[in-house]
Amino acid sequence: MSTTYETKTIEHLGLVAGVFDELGIGELLDQVIAQDFEQRQVTVGQAVKAMVLNGLGFANRRLYLTPHFFRNKPTERLIGEGVRAEQLNDDTLGKALDALHNAGVSEVYSLIAARAVKRLGLTPKVGHQDITSFHVDGESNSDNPPLPEAGIVHITRGYSRDSKPDLTQVALELIHEHQGCLPVAMQVLDGNQNDTQTLCRSVNTPIEQLCTVGIGTLVKDSAGYSAPALQAHEHARLKWVMRVPATLTEVKKRLEEVDPQALSPLVEGYRYAALSSEYAGVPQRWLLIHSEAAELRAGKTLTRQLMKATEAERKAFESLCRRDFVCEPDARKALEAFQKGLKVLKVHEASVTERVHYTQPGRPPKDSPSQRTRYRLQGSLAAPVAYYQERLTRASLFILATNELDNKTLSDQEILTTYKAQAIAENGFKFLKDPMFLASTLFLKKVERLMALLMVMTVCLLVYSALERRIRTTLAAHQASVPDQKGKPTQKPTTRWVFELFLDVHLLLITQETTQLLTINLKEELRTLLSLLGSPYQEAYP
Repeated sequence: MSTTYETKTIEHLGLVAGVFDELGIGELLDQVIAQDFEQRQVTVGQAVKAMVLNGLGFANRRLYLTPHFFRNKPTERLIGEGVRAEQLNDDTLGKALDALHNAGVSEVYSLIAARAVKRLGLTPKVGHQDITSFHVDGESNSDNPPLPEAGIVHITRGYSRDSKPDLTQVALELIHEHQGCLPVAMQVLDGNQNDTQTLCRSVNTPIEQLCTVGIGTLVKDSAGYSAPALQAHEHARLKWVMRVPATLTEVKKRLEEVDPQALSPLVEGYRYAALSSEYAGVPQRWLLIHSEAAELRAGKTLTRQLMKATEAERKAFESLCRRDFVCEPDARKALEAFQKGLKVLKVHEASVTERVHYTQPGRPPKDSPSQRTRYRLQGSLAAPVAYYQERLTRASLFILATNELDNKTLSDQEILTTYKAQAIAENGFKFLKDPMFLASTLFLKKVERLMALLMVMTVCLLVYSALERRIRTTLAAHQASVPDQKGKPTQKPTTRWVFELFLDVHLLLITQETTQLLTINLKEELRTLLSLLGSPYQEAYP
């Protein structure tokens, strides 16, 4: 009997399938969403798992190309027994997205996140909230009235965070917990949402979801700091940490009065003064903070800006000095108007001189009568040192606020470190917009499916973050490591780098009387990692 050989590409997808199963995502989806097996061969949980594998396959395959993505993958081992690549078509996945939308994308996602937090042993206390937007290709409902009662968002033009205001878009709000950087709450929003209004209206929406995972404090950017939002937070009894907008009159006054050298040390590189405020009728603790790093960055930026502005003002003054005026009052009036428009430089030692014009060219004879007299300006420009220092000081100062008045519950140092971790949310959005990800631009025509796809994308981010947390804690617990980019041992690899380590791993199927399955190109340190992670991960790599 002849022997046949066949290879299947698995690479890092076994890790993705392993953490998906360990978190129980597919199992949960099949429990909360009714399955119609007369209409489907693939469950909703399996369909979502296929989309997550597609999204984290980093092969830049669109949703409708999912069967092509899986044509050389071991689908039964990755997704489930009996699942074939041709079954993962756009009809199957589209119906799964419909089922997700009908069940409520935010509500279903909160159940997934709560289970993930519990199974990873996390005890988060702080959530980081932010909003981004995604472009939408194809048809949209921008000409139709919004249907919030039907759970359908409005795809339309709005403020574009990618500087493409001519395209229709949809917005996504995420809240990340601070320990494993997992998104624990998500909400799909209209494309023309204003951050300030949205962060105010959405205060009550995630409260139950946040309480489920134990989060009691929200961190937001300055867009969330408005009187209506602060009052809504107070009504919901939700603690928060935010940066106060520098445009507020009270902030401007505080910044003008402060002496950076008189501030007290906070943490390395930061000095501060503790203040209090009752803006919008809400008692708050304010920290007026000076950042050395911000001052260094601002110094470079400000120098570049001042050089550019200085050159423009210098050329404008030279042009003014070349102008002829009929009388001295006209010259001084033009100088006064010019001085009002200066932003950087100041005019010093300005004077008006007479210029006599004679009738004939050449050197005039003695006592020759002049034809006319004109007046010109003279002077010099200088940059005030105080102006530069004032701009530099203002750029290096900012104010953080919280409604947690107890310093023992949330210390001054914790306010700063908590706010600085807001980059978690920004990194999550950066991941979702990666061109190698499932979709940096959305393309589904049905709005309901598009909303569900945004939930699947958020599940991808959850799986990616959970896998990184799982790998790092496992390596640390067993004093093990994997090689980094330079070949040196590390216990804190990124998920993306671990994916690179599994790049050439394949499955070899040897069929004679029976089929034998072997994993090839799996290095010893990777086998060790799989054994430490446990059976859900080992099963994909026999």
